[in-house]
Amino acid sequence: MTASQHTIAGTVLTMPVRIRQATQRMAMFSVDADAAQRLIDYSGLRVCRYLPGRAIVVLMLMHYIDGDLGRYHEFGTSVMVNPPGSSATGPRALREAGAFIHHLPVDQAFTLEAGTKIWGYPKVMADFTVREGRKFGFDCSVDGQLVIGMEFRRGLPLRLTPRHQAQRSFSHRDGVTRETAFEHTLDGVHTRFGGVRVRLGDHPYAKELASLGLPKRAILSSSADHVQMTFGDAQEIS
Repeated sequence: MTASQHTIAGTVLTMPVRIRQATQRMAMFSVDADAAQRLIDYSGLRVCRYLPGRAIVVLMLMHYIDGDLGRYHEFGTSVMVNPPGSSATGPRALREAGAFIHHLPVDQAFTLEAGTKIWGYPKVMADFTVREGRKFGFDCSVDGQLVIGMEFRRGLPLRLTPRHQAQRSFSHRDGVTRETAFEHTLDGVHTRFGGVRVRLGDHPYAKELASLGLPKRAILSSSADHVQMTFGDAQEIS
């Protein structure tokens, strides 16, 4: 079977798209499931209620260093959702859940065009200020307004062999909901309970995060020093 191709800004991308090196900072929060559902109702998907009345939201900063889409920063707001047609609940339901991408600001035009055209991701242009040091921190602003600032405390190392994982994400754009399969490998992982401070700004995205009860204590936070990923084509599901 011939691999599919997409032309973005005059560059031909052959699927799957490959990320050879990236770093990741992530925080996971337990939020009100009804509030999360209202936030993503437009998608037609249902949040994964891993506990009665509770859902999982993940805030993540990616720094893509070497990959087919170039070098850039990306901030994502993901809500964990059930696969289409599933009404599973409880902690085990998270095993089959996927990440619905609700926000995805980036700081480079090429990845913005690729993300919106190939996968229907909600990418918008943003500015990032990153602070390295004993505490890692960043600010993300869109249209000159602060969306979010986050500061991470270093976690404890996980002494695990890097594991290749297959996952799926969902997106909704122009009235169409899409599913994208992707694979990733994480190495140099540190994690801890809590470990992150969140500061919200005045941008409308920040107000949406506030509707979920943020800022609040994270269930856990983590960092990964070495991330590799591959992304396949998106499949329309509605």
